[in-house]
Amino acid sequence: MHFSAVSSAALALAAGVFATPVQRDTTASPLSLQDQLELAGTAVDRLALLQPSDFIFDFNTSTVGIVEGEGGKTVKADRDTFPALIGNKGSMTLGFIGACGFNTPHTHPRAAEMNIVVQGRLMAAVTPENGAKHLTHTLNQYQMTVFPQGALHTEFNPDCEPAVFVAAFPSEDPGVQQAAQTFFGFEDDVIKAVLGGDVSINGANLDAFRTLIPANVALGVEECLQKCNIPMTGQKATASYIMRGISN
Repeated sequence: MHFSAVSSAALALAAGVFATPVQRDTTASPLSLQDQLELAGTAVDRLALLQPSDFIFDFNTSTVGIVEGEGGKTVKADRDTFPALIGNKGSMTLGFIGACGFNTPHTHPRAAEMNIVVQGRLMAAVTPENGAKHLTHTLNQYQMTVFPQGALHTEFNPDCEPAVFVAAFPSEDPGVQQAAQTFFGFEDDVIKAVLGGDVSINGANLDAFRTLIPANVALGVEECLQKCNIPMTGQKATASYIMRGISN
């Protein structure tokens, strides 16, 4: 009986201990949700900070992570726009590229990109680094390619119908840097030195801007605009190369 009583008491005590929830400070935190998730001690602690609805990212209705241009738009789900990704080492972008539109040449400094076409088709071009072979390929529906981390690449829709791609990254924050936009953000003297003198933005300088875009894509855009009856004359011709693109 003595053993039974002691055992019962121990079991009751243990049950009481495990049945009592840990009391957490529910005072509103001055930290953002992202900061709280980053500072959480364990995955269980992170989970406690999130509601079931926080685990759904709707690419159709999202008002964050959107970049739009004349050629289409991209919608990005990363650790900033979709905090539930924090601690899960991944992110995703959905790209909607209109007729003759292209995702201008860019890099992702912190992750490789796995890109699959789910509607239409895309022409892809990539140069991994100086001295590396320049690669081009056409992706049809449900075909995928990979762009190495840090590689300069672009996607172009050669048709008159919209194309849609899904890009997955093994990073919550892959980052993105557009080549042309970054280059023209440098000081005037730097730009002039690289381009070999003064350059103004008009139709006569189209060849100068072509140097920033893989040749096959530049040519493809010009042919596509004609095929789809999209006007391209004078300054608008140059703008088509620079402004029709979007960034992801």
